[in-house]
Order: sequence, then structure tokens, then C-alpha cells
Amino acid sequence: MDFQISDEIDGYRRRIADFVDAHILPLESDPSAFDGHGNIALSRLEPLRAKARAEGLWCLQLKPETGGKGLGKVGMAVCYEAMNRSIFGPVVFNSAAPDDGNMMVLEALGTPEQKAEWLAPIVAGKVRSAFAMTEPHPGGGSDPGMIQTRAEKRGSDYVITGRKWFITGAEEASHFILMARTSDDPRHGLTAFLFHKDQPGWRIVRRIGIMGPEEHGGHCELEFDGLVVNEKNILGGEGKGLKVTQVRLGPARLTHCMRWLGLSKRAVEIARDYAAKREGFGVKLSERESVQMMLGDIAMRIEIGRLLVMKAAWALDQGSFARKEISMAKMHVAKVLHDAVDTSIQINGARGYSTDTVLEWIYRYARQARLVDGADEVHKMVLHRFLADEGDGFWQWPVEAK
Repeated sequence: MDFQISDEIDGYRRRIADFVDAHILPLESDPSAFDGHGNIALSRLEPLRAKARAEGLWCLQLKPETGGKGLGKVGMAVCYEAMNRSIFGPVVFNSAAPDDGNMMVLEALGTPEQKAEWLAPIVAGKVRSAFAMTEPHPGGGSDPGMIQTRAEKRGSDYVITGRKWFITGAEEASHFILMARTSDDPRHGLTAFLFHKDQPGWRIVRRIGIMGPEEHGGHCELEFDGLVVNEKNILGGEGKGLKVTQVRLGPARLTHCMRWLGLSKRAVEIARDYAAKREGFGVKLSERESVQMMLGDIAMRIEIGRLLVMKAAWALDQGSFARKEISMAKMHVAKVLHDAVDTSIQINGARGYSTDTVLEWIYRYARQARLVDGADEVHKMVLHRFLADEGDGFWQWPVEAK
């Protein structure tokens, strides 16, 4: 791969960086800018989203015909990192989970009619969305083959029963993508359905409290007791649910990593700034070898994460599913995010543990990174399967086609 980025991508990066610095970062020190769950208050968010749209920084990840700029995954890696210099950044540019992944899968697999009905309102920022796959035990989590929510066909409709939980954004979502079982076929038994929040036959059981700050709409447990979905609202075709999960979850895991790198760099930024000012025992913290070693180590590990993310993004742009590359990036960057903010808190001392900086926010948020979209151990098993199948080919270089 070529590690140079285009002038166009760098232009977007610079414009995003300027926007974040001028309009979003100041809100982090304003208590009134936060909602009750630690996210940006909707009243403060909407004017920023309008400004991002007006400046041409809206939905950069989508194709021009969908309303985006068609940057591709490499361009997204550069821009998403810049967006998440602020804890509020991605949602301002309509590039935050779960809408981000939902828009991309609807763009990739939706029919023209489905795109008009289900995708366009999310792109316009008129509604939010959720992806309902994970279930309580004994249902499916990281293994979609264990999904037990069922959809029974009755004429041209499907009647859906079952439970989901930890569904991100569900309390604020209007459009849902729901994974349900339409047969017991191990490869073709799952189907993805589209439904609206106002349809009867389902309910939010509870909003599940979590340790960290939350996305808008929280993480909810859902119950389905006779939800009726017409066959026209099947995404990707009956029995094609596994393909939908591949198209939806692979890139979404990587976009998490892109954003987490921005937060990791922000943590280092705060640590470096404090170390350059704070004196103790006659020297500045930045002059102490122990602090230099801490910052040098985490800077290297962030750069390794950037390279892993960029390789996976490049592979996706070449048409690969990049499962191996995404698993490596997901594991590494999730750990780096936690360690970067932990290091920064250690250097900042009590200040880092307080709410005087966003470090404690990032620290609480960071712990979920090793769980969401597949726990570390699941990705290690994925990598072992590739190693067992490929042997020494696991480390092969891509060869330029003649």
C-alpha cells in the first residue's frame, strides 16, 4: 500500500481539525453541554450538525450519490481520527456508531426503495438508527449462529418474537435493523429485517446502566412479541443475514478503531501539555526519564495501531473483507486506547482523575473497547484460525498485479 494520502483527504483532515478546535472542544469544559448520560446535549448538538453540513463535512464516508464525499476507508481512517480529538466529535459529522455502520450497510445492500425509506432520513440527520443483533444467554453474542429471535413467515409478512440486549442507541432510534432466524440452516438461517419504532409488537424493556458515558439512546434490552415486518423490508434477501453481519460489522469494527486512535492521541496531548508545565523537585515532569519513557512507549503503540488500521482500510478499499487485518487492529487499538488514557491520568495525577479534564470520561469509555464488536479473545481465535489455515502465508505481502 501507498502511505501517502491525497490532497483531497488531507484537505478534509485539516478542515475537520479546525472545526473540532474552534467549535467542539470548547464544549467539553461547559457542564451545560452534557446530557444526563455524559454525551453532548441534543440542544447543543443540532446547531453544530447544521454547521458541519454547511461546511461540507457531513457523512464523508458515504458515496456522493448517497449524500457523502466517497472518501473510501483510507480517507475515513484519516478523517475519523481527526474527528475524535474531541469526545463529541464523530456525532457532529454524522460519523458516530451506530448510525455510521447502519448507513454503510444500507448503502451497500439496500434496494433503491429501501434506501429512500430507511437510509435517506439517517443521512439527512432527521432520525437515528440501531442494529439489533446481540441477545441474552443462551442467544447470540459474538457468535451470530446462536441467535434465537425467530421470524415466522405468514403470507408476505414475518412475525418476530424474541429478545435483544445491549442495543446501542435504541432509546433514540427510529429505524432498526433486526437480525432474526428464519430457518435452522447454519449458513442461511438468519435474515435482516427493517422496522420503524412506531410499529407495534415490540418494546424497550429497560435502558441498561453502564460504567462509561453513553451514546445517544443508551444500550437497551428489547422484547419482540409479534412484531410484523413485510417481506419488502428484508435487507439483503431472506437467509442472507450472515452476509449482512459481515458487511455491517467488519467495517464498523474498524471505524471504532479509527475513532479510538483520535481519543488515544488526545490523551497523549493532555499528558504532554501537563508534563511540560508541571514542576516537582526542581524539574519539569517532561524532563524526567520515567515520564519520557511512558510517553515514548505509548506514542509508538499508537503509531502501530495507525498502521494496522490503515492496512485494514486499504484492504477493504481493495474489495477484501479484511477479517484478519480488522481483528488485529481491533485488538491492538482497543488496548492502546485504555493504556494511553491510563498513562495520561498517571502523568496528570489527581488532576487526571478529576473532571477538570476529559481523561476520566475517556477512561470510563475505554474499558468497553475490548468488549464491543467482539471481545479480544474472540479476535484472537479468529487470528488463530487464519494462522492454522494459512501457515507461513499468514504473513504474506500483497503482490502488485502485472
